Amino acid sequence: MSVVITSAKKAPDRAARRRRPFPVGKWLFSLLGLVLAVIWVFPVYWMVNSSLLSTATLEAFTPTFVPWGGSLRSYERVLTGSFFSALGVSVTVTLLSVAVCLVFAFLASVAISRFRFRGRVSFIVAILLIQMLPAEGLFIAQYKMMSSLGLLSNVLGLSILYVAAVVPFTIWMLRGFVAGVPVELEEAGMMDGLSRTQSFLRITLPLLAPGLVASGVFAFLQCWNEFTVALVIMENNRTLPLWLRGFVQQSQTQAIDWSQVMAASTIVAIPVIVFFVIVQGRMTSGLVSGAVKG
Repeated sequence: MSVVITSAKKAPDRAARRRRPFPVGKWLFSLLGLVLAVIWVFPVYWMVNSSLLSTATLEAFTPTFVPWGGSLRSYERVLTGSFFSALGVSVTVTLLSVAVCLVFAFLASVAISRFRFRGRVSFIVAILLIQMLPAEGLFIAQYKMMSSLGLLSNVLGLSILYVAAVVPFTIWMLRGFVAGVPVELEEAGMMDGLSRTQSFLRITLPLLAPGLVASGVFAFLQCWNEFTVALVIMENNRTLPLWLRGFVQQSQTQAIDWSQVMAASTIVAIPVIVFFVIVQGRMTSGLVSGAVKG
């Protein structure tokens, strides 16, 4: 009897599967996503491909899509210059700026999300208004300020300007993450005997880790790729974007060696790619959790 019932149940299931329409829309969206992914990845592939080819091959009328017979000669020439000096400046400025930015932004986001104080709304509005200021309009004031403080071509001076530029948006970004953690969790910890600080550090702070990672990635990208402020402030010590620009300028009196330019661009992009691979999981969960409540 059980065998008959089981076969009777399987028969409608098989019939339903046969009548199920082919998911044309799903396949079309998947194909569209694949095409867009190829379009986005192709410039990166072309940069790496060009770095392995000679300049003569790159200047040929027929493009070379696969670097058969390529070499790492361009990378060797690039790394023998002032690359490591510029790398040290960029790493120092970026890490210092991100660390200070996250500390200030985290404390400010907690204050405006957890407490109600006089001037709170004005502070939030000021954050938004600061984001509307064009960076180019501040160059003269920034240059004079750094010059009066003796911080031109100084890692500390550039870090101060980067922190001032990145902190407002980072505060606004972290505010959504802090607001997404219910305050009742802290109150429950306080009822169990924890102080307000202990409850925040043991309960709330671990839940904010994805948000801190996502905000840190934003700050890292802003500082690592920034060009215009560094161009105005850093006269002698060059960051990697300035080093890459100077690498192109060296060829003004002769033909530009595009193979070396592409090799230099690839080397500059490698730290960002490695950083994304390390924090990818945390960043994804942080962006999703920050969108729940703001």
